[in-house]
Amino acid sequence: MTKLGVGLDVGTMNFVGARYTQNGIVHNRITDAYIDLDVENVKTLKMSGIEYVQFKQQSDVVVIGDMSFQMANLFKQEVKRPLSKGLISPGALRAQYVLEELVKNVLGKPAMENEHCFFSVPADPIDLPDQDVKFHEDLFTGIISKSGFTPHSTNEAMAIIFSQCRDSSFSGIAMSFGSGLCNVATAYMGVMGLSFSISRGGGDWIDTHAAKATGSTSARMCTLKQKGGFSVAVPPKGNPDLEAISLYVRTLIRHCLEKLAERLRQEQNEHLESLPLVVSGGTTLADGFMDVFKEEFSTLRKKGQIPPVADIIKVERPLDAVADGLLALAYNEYV
Repeated sequence: MTKLGVGLDVGTMNFVGARYTQNGIVHNRITDAYIDLDVENVKTLKMSGIEYVQFKQQSDVVVIGDMSFQMANLFKQEVKRPLSKGLISPGALRAQYVLEELVKNVLGKPAMENEHCFFSVPADPIDLPDQDVKFHEDLFTGIISKSGFTPHSTNEAMAIIFSQCRDSSFSGIAMSFGSGLCNVATAYMGVMGLSFSISRGGGDWIDTHAAKATGSTSARMCTLKQKGGFSVAVPPKGNPDLEAISLYVRTLIRHCLEKLAERLRQEQNEHLESLPLVVSGGTTLADGFMDVFKEEFSTLRKKGQIPPVADIIKVERPLDAVADGLLALAYNEYV
């Protein structure tokens, strides 16, 4: 019998669903982005197999998912994101319709009536006190419930601890470098301690500032970063785009580690050196990211500004880590 329950990582860049099947865990992913198109005949989109949302007017169409980035680069436009800095803005009605389609695309239909779905929510941003996390959480609770599931919200960084820290009895420090935010949490035996997020800690921040520095677009910077082929630890000289991306990756890592150090010093916990520091999130996929991370961490250690940790661990499949942790929680509802 197929195990019940589903996990849903609600990310600024990707929505990722995870479900148990007879062949193991299966992940379903879609890019959390869209672009407006003036299309007279949607049959063209249907024939091309492009995922889209059509509104009241036939020509009022938005292309969603990976294809939105390809079209943005083709037409030299910026993609639109339903979520910004990990959250949706109240009143963004059009974006809400897009989010509903994205969730349906990733989750599919429940395997049974009111199947449990655990979904991720960010922690409160320490540098954006006016951001409404509660509205964001309530919105997705409604969308998931409307899709036929029983929704349960869970802290994003804690989901990483549940997926990666089984050997340490779910004790550890997690840093999730997503597109919109860097989410951070500490846990002891599965109980969350410290929790916060940093708005100047996501991949979008890198793309935006690298684009401004080079006179390019954020969509192009994002595409270059994802394409890879260069190390952000040793950027290629003579390529302004890649040099800018590398510079802002390092700046982002340093900033997030400094914020982590500040909060850990405030906690004054004597047992941090026994905890692993787990590093995840889509931004970590950049070649050389962990080299830079360890360099910056070492610099802070030498200055005595950050406590020691047991180990620094890079998640092997960072795009799936949150969804896997949420799936474990969802499955536990039936055990």
